[in-house]
Amino acid sequence: MTDDSDVPWLSPSEVRSWVALAALMEVLPPAVSTQLKRDSKLNSFDYMVMAGLSESPGSAALMSDLAAFAAGSVSRLSHALTRMEGQSWVLRRPFAEDGRHTEVLLTAAGRAVVEAAAPGHVRTVRRLVVDPLGPDKMKQLGDLAAELLAVVDPAAFHIFDQHPDVTSPSPGPAPRR
Repeated sequence: MTDDSDVPWLSPSEVRSWVALAALMEVLPPAVSTQLKRDSKLNSFDYMVMAGLSESPGSAALMSDLAAFAAGSVSRLSHALTRMEGQSWVLRRPFAEDGRHTEVLLTAAGRAVVEAAAPGHVRTVRRLVVDPLGPDKMKQLGDLAAELLAVVDPAAFHIFDQHPDVTSPSPGPAPRR
């Protein structure tokens, strides 16, 4: 039997905040995913992968960085990339600077898919999150989410922290490791 006397139990205010966050984590991803599936036949993970590539220099990124950016494992990413390669949306190749690593390249066909999906996705994100909060609360949300990401998944935070705006697929400066 464990001794629970030293557990720092949540206060009523902390419980309320935690329950609201837990509920949001359950309902928001499916709401976003439903729109992507309906309008573009992409799931949220595939969209994040392709959007991340579209924002990277040369539309290319290392698999490990891309997996962290999309909040998935390298194994999950590999399965997604196999599907995307079948559609000619991405290519995998040895990383020129170090052949032990694999680089993923977004093709023109893949860019067209993510660019077609982006407007509906952005409208959904704006309707469900951005517009209800407004600019000041969005800034707070971003700061708080980044803080928690750094605790929960430091590798994903590192990639996120180094990456430019990813809300719309367009070329942008981002370090490639």
